Amino acid sequence: MLNKNKLFSQREVNVIPDVSKALSWLEAHPDALKGIGRGIERETLRVQADGKLAESGHPESLGSALKHDWITTDFAETLLEFITPVDHSIDHMLAFLRDIHRHVARELGEERMWPFSMPCEIVDADKIELAQYGKSNIGQMKTLYREGLKNRYGALMQTISGIHYNFSLPLSFWQEWADVKDQESGKETISAGYLRLIRNYYRFGWVIPYLFGASPAISSSFLQGRESALPFETNDKDTMWLPYATSLRLSDLGYTNKSQSSLGITFNSLEGYVTALKKAIKTPSEEFAEMGTKDADGNWLQLNTNVLQIENELYAPIRPKRVTRSGEAPSDALLRGGIEYIEVRSLDINPFSAIGVDENQVRFLDLFLIWCTLADAPEMSADELQCTRKNWNRVVLEGRKPDQKIAVGCGEAEHSLVEVGKTLFADLRRVAEVLDSNNQGSTQYQQVCDQLVASFDDPELTYSARILQAMKDNGVTDTGVALAEQYRHLLCEEPLEVLTEDDFSRQAQESVAAQQALEASDSLDLEAYLASREG
Repeated sequence: MLNKNKLFSQREVNVIPDVSKALSWLEAHPDALKGIGRGIERETLRVQADGKLAESGHPESLGSALKHDWITTDFAETLLEFITPVDHSIDHMLAFLRDIHRHVARELGEERMWPFSMPCEIVDADKIELAQYGKSNIGQMKTLYREGLKNRYGALMQTISGIHYNFSLPLSFWQEWADVKDQESGKETISAGYLRLIRNYYRFGWVIPYLFGASPAISSSFLQGRESALPFETNDKDTMWLPYATSLRLSDLGYTNKSQSSLGITFNSLEGYVTALKKAIKTPSEEFAEMGTKDADGNWLQLNTNVLQIENELYAPIRPKRVTRSGEAPSDALLRGGIEYIEVRSLDINPFSAIGVDENQVRFLDLFLIWCTLADAPEMSADELQCTRKNWNRVVLEGRKPDQKIAVGCGEAEHSLVEVGKTLFADLRRVAEVLDSNNQGSTQYQQVCDQLVASFDDPELTYSARILQAMKDNGVTDTGVALAEQYRHLLCEEPLEVLTEDDFSRQAQESVAAQQALEASDSLDLEAYLASREG
């Protein structure tokens, strides 16, 4: 058993919110947490045996990337994305995800799946082929949107991969916690609860890159000769790193859009969030207006010249979500039905797992997101939201630095990252005991707490420290190639667990048929279709 007195510091005023009353309530209502919904989206680049980016198109044997339920592409033809359905079992969800990997590994032939978030060696970014989705208007629009991303931010940034974790609390939780009767009548209360979670995530979510960040280094090809203000160290293996970095993917090198920082998007009310998001889609950008929507030859350069082409362009470490209906914008879906689940977007690819994520990470996220829901979360101004970014930046660039400090509250006193982390874990362990009590006396969640809390006293246990040593010794490329080959062999040898080859064959055939039907049903040309969406 864990000796909490030795490992956890005494809670101090203002280090983290006092959640003791909420935790006591949770301990008295353990059944409220039965039925958590989860889903995972995993991105991965297809690479050749030498670690260079694959030059082939999306494999036809996998079906239509536009209409496949589980296997699609993200920015580029070579950037695969795997999607699991909503699941209430961690083991089943991860087995489903692993089956997708097993099937794809066998279909890729000599190609491999890149095991890191930061891309492989890419000699010429101009040769990255945008994802192709066929002749339908929606398919062409998806590719055109990616053309805009390439022209706005550069193709290399878009090849960065990650894990997205989708999480929802059961209706029973909201019924017990907030006296909600049903989903429809309680949608405002449930949405407010998820927004509370999101505000706490912004304030304390830096713990995720601290523990699980796994991109402390990059291939020098990523800079393509550009200067960087970051004080990189380097060796003769085409590898550049920061000694205490955890997740360069989450730094300004990765997914950032400086023009978005002035949008004033906050998470205090659903209406306020949606209003600000819709405004961003209609707000012209001087920078993007200079580019124009088409070049001199009439070729499309971007969907429009606004700050955001579409809502998905908003880069955020977490998003409120609802499943959309056909043709419905994400924000309209939120207004219609309220927040259904949240999407965590701060997880790097786990290089120590053949499927990029493991059950310890999932269990930690469960614990942390439940804590974020229970803890008080005062409203946040746009300024404070920007202020929380400073903590994230410290952690992603120097998270393992000795005596690293974290600001708790905008302009408030700073505290030791170790102190804040241990205090947080004292709460998480109480949540872990509740979740374990719902699983026939299991101790899996508690074991995760005991294992991860040690990373605060010994930063060498973090994912970033562990992978950085291998990258410094062997280089990013050779380390990635070795892991990619190891996982390719492993996955190809393993039998399917919860899916069958018939399932994959049927899904591929049905996705192709669905794409063809969509293409045949279009009645407008692309210009008219895009104009109708703008209206």
